[in-house]
Amino acid sequence: MHFRQLHMLTLSYSHYIFRFLRTVSFFKLWNYFLLRFGFYLSQIIRRPVQLGLPAFLSAEPTTVCNLKCPECPSGLRAFSRPTGTMDMPMFQQLIDEAHRHIFYLLVYFQGEPYLNPNFSQMVAYARKKRVFTATSTNGHYLTERYARLTVESGLDELIISLDGTDQDTYSRYRRGGDLNKVLDGIKTLVRVRKELGVHHPFINLQFIVMKQNEHQISEFRQLAAELGVDRAVIKTAQIYSEKDNNNILPDGSKYARYYRKADGSLSRSKPVRNRCWRMWNGAVVTWDGRMVPCCYDKDATYQMGRIGEVSLKSIWMGEAYRTFRAQILKNRSVYDICLNCGE
Repeated sequence: MHFRQLHMLTLSYSHYIFRFLRTVSFFKLWNYFLLRFGFYLSQIIRRPVQLGLPAFLSAEPTTVCNLKCPECPSGLRAFSRPTGTMDMPMFQQLIDEAHRHIFYLLVYFQGEPYLNPNFSQMVAYARKKRVFTATSTNGHYLTERYARLTVESGLDELIISLDGTDQDTYSRYRRGGDLNKVLDGIKTLVRVRKELGVHHPFINLQFIVMKQNEHQISEFRQLAAELGVDRAVIKTAQIYSEKDNNNILPDGSKYARYYRKADGSLSRSKPVRNRCWRMWNGAVVTWDGRMVPCCYDKDATYQMGRIGEVSLKSIWMGEAYRTFRAQILKNRSVYDICLNCGE
């Protein structure tokens, strides 16, 4: 890595860490300690002990998406749960209940967050409450206007998916996508950030390794450096249906989350352990207020409760969550969402 690139990366990380530390309070630290203590104690006594409130939350702005990615419920338009867009009152209630104890808010679950007309206002509201905010996007809406709104909202971290370095490779998974439009959007955001004299949002450029793009990993890293983003992230592909896995899973085992058994079926490369830190430190809230255990529960199958009907604390400490955590400690593999998890 060139010295100037290394210097800029170090500078970007320092600003990222500084922004995060500015949102930390003694109460959040104490709450996090309680979560950790309860998690480790639960493993020792093999019964769920929950002493703190969630330190991480994911809130879903919308299930709507402009692309049709083949391994995504939004892209396939294949949700079994209701679809829609979160309104500001729902989001504000969630933040009002959670801001004192959450370290990190991901304003994303399924769908393209920029398709929620209130997205920038949501981020700004959370930032006003001293919550560290992040989101994930396919990058098609980073116009001049939205790039400025993104920076002005105070968004701390932005994950942009870029799964190919040419249009043909990119569109084989990001169906309906325009690579040049995404690249132009990234350049616009980097420029606007510079013009406004700020270092946020921290830009993570994400590359999911699949069969059709695994030969472009080095090109992706070079492209990320040329674009001036803060970090290039390589991720393994997640499969929801085995019917298409031959066309998606990479050949190289280094970037494969699964291995193929003798009968041709897939199995995770790592065993499922009867523990899960996610169940003790965070949760996901869908656009209509359903609280679910984690981001692998795309269809909100394991609903723990509903924001607006009862408090977040009541849900987090409630019987449904206790039963779920108890099963995690006993035999986690009974939950289908856990079979696809990398924890």
